[in-house]
Amino acid sequence: MTTRRALLGYASAMAAAAPTAEALAQAVAASGQITQSGLVGTLEGATQATVTPAAFKEAPQLAELVKQGKLPPVAQRVPSEPLVIKPLERIGRYGGTWRRAFIGPSDGENGNRIMASDKLLFWDFTGSKIVPSVAKAYELSKDGKTTTLFLRKGMKWGDGSPFTADDFVFWYEDLYLNKDVVPSPIADMAAGGKQGRLVKIDETTVQFQFDSPYYLFPSMLAGDTLIGGGQAVRQSSGNTYAAYAPAKYLKQFLPKYSSEAEVARRAKDAGFDSWVRMLHVMKDWQLNPELPTLGPWKTVRPINTPTWAMERNPYYYAVDTDGNQLPYFDSIVMTLAENIEVVNLRAMAGEYDLQERHIDLAKLPVILENRSRGKYDVHLDLAYNGADTALHINMGYKADAEVGKWLRTADFRRALALGIDRDQMNETFWLGLATPGSTAPAEVMPESPGPEWRKKWSVHDPAAANRMLDALGLTKKDSAGYRLRTDNGQRLVIQLLAVKAFMDWPMHAEMIAQHWRQIGIYADVKEAERGLAFQRIAASDHHILVWTNGGTELLYLYPSWALPVDISNGAYGMDHARWYASNGQQGTRPEDPHMLRALELLRAAAGQQEEERNKTAQEIWRIMVDQQFHIGTCGQSPALMGVRLASQRLGNIPGRTCIAQHCRTPGSSHPETWFYKA
Repeated sequence: MTTRRALLGYASAMAAAAPTAEALAQAVAASGQITQSGLVGTLEGATQATVTPAAFKEAPQLAELVKQGKLPPVAQRVPSEPLVIKPLERIGRYGGTWRRAFIGPSDGENGNRIMASDKLLFWDFTGSKIVPSVAKAYELSKDGKTTTLFLRKGMKWGDGSPFTADDFVFWYEDLYLNKDVVPSPIADMAAGGKQGRLVKIDETTVQFQFDSPYYLFPSMLAGDTLIGGGQAVRQSSGNTYAAYAPAKYLKQFLPKYSSEAEVARRAKDAGFDSWVRMLHVMKDWQLNPELPTLGPWKTVRPINTPTWAMERNPYYYAVDTDGNQLPYFDSIVMTLAENIEVVNLRAMAGEYDLQERHIDLAKLPVILENRSRGKYDVHLDLAYNGADTALHINMGYKADAEVGKWLRTADFRRALALGIDRDQMNETFWLGLATPGSTAPAEVMPESPGPEWRKKWSVHDPAAANRMLDALGLTKKDSAGYRLRTDNGQRLVIQLLAVKAFMDWPMHAEMIAQHWRQIGIYADVKEAERGLAFQRIAASDHHILVWTNGGTELLYLYPSWALPVDISNGAYGMDHARWYASNGQQGTRPEDPHMLRALELLRAAAGQQEEERNKTAQEIWRIMVDQQFHIGTCGQSPALMGVRLASQRLGNIPGRTCIAQHCRTPGSSHPETWFYKA
């Protein structure tokens, strides 16, 4: 209890914390005030320098390969215009392996986020300013219709081949426009409902051209979007986005460059059922060690093994201010943990050097007690999304007409929301440190609809919920007090699909199921492994998904946990997402007029300037909260990737990091600048 009381000091200060939106950049400077607990430090991180060092240096192991004639000199591997990073504290030293945990092949984001500097543009450590990354600069035309990217001269892929505008043309013409590879277009590449174009200007210049204004596009390139996610995340797990791909390597897997028969034969010989499946695996950095990449490390043992291992990329395009080619760590080794409990136990035993993913906030008292024994420091990083645990309603559910009808009924969803005791959940799972309420972002965010929307339909009022359910005609109950279906008189069962990932969502769902007993709703909690759960979601074979709405603190940069827009996430109905992404050419148009209005507003926002976009986002949130398309519980806490254990041997570790989705935690902290002090 003493530990909990000591921590409560920072909870009341969360509203004054540094926002992660450009409009509130000045407020970031005030983040250092939140130090009452000693666990929430000052928001800080590596920064970018503008002066290129006169000479370059490299890791000893690479220097040895140069001597052996196996690598060209570092000056020939680093681009003539490298990204220059000023480390947080000091110039680091080379060497060592970063030990970390992952929980299986579905945990690919664990590595994607570390490789996040392969994005074309990025956000700085505050999450409030767009900065160069793979592209050295960008330019948005005054009419908002053209975004020009300027690439780095002399930049190379991890195999030493040139990285040029041709890799963008290859992605656009041979992958994105190939219906076998990308069956459905993405909304990110559309403005005014019409798909844009990618055009090569010269070897180091490409343009994204649209027929309508798209002022949002640079932010999309910098955000965790389909078009801006980076090669690591958007060319893996069956995705084919991210605007560029290694043309020289991947051409061998396409019929265009040989024949349909040849690639089909190769696929069969390699054990794949089609050349398309082979291509998806071969362009996946997590599975294929031979794939050229741009990030600081490259896979040497794939994710589908007990040890996911990476080694430094000898052609990485970034250096520190002294000219040392990054990264400092030689390698990263992720060890498979059977479950989150094992991750937390091993972390407390000091077996990991830095771990923020899968660390359980509920274990914080024990984590603090073991700091000396495990030789680690604990940092709490604060978030701005409304709900660490949210109930995402499948508005496109059709397998059971009766259930689908109720899921699409606003007052039914509102009754479910009123039936949840958020205060009990907060005390049980968040140590009382979260903010109970709706899914809307924190009030400090420019897109927040206002404080009154925190409680809208999001307080515990079982009496009101029962009245609403009775008014809907769900008056008959069985002997256990559960409401009966109106079609066949059997018990109405609502399934909660839950994955034990960043938090113990199955346990959260079980508590919600107990709360719903008071309103006569039987909730059947279905726990599933992450990969299997998302297979069900892709097939729209779920009622309600229990997951986070992280990323929606800046709605336009990660809207898929708020609206059905992303064909890689069908939580709200995959057919609806296909309809939106294809501008009505595929999928199914949502029936609900409020959902349609929210989607219309989202599409229109792309052509708006920032101030108007913020007002549009506020209107979208008012619709979403009022209609309860997703039901919030508790959020604005360090629960998801905000409890960070860092070995005391490490240097350049920030006291506080941005954990918003667009910051790609821990990517915006530039892990390539972390090092072992001894």
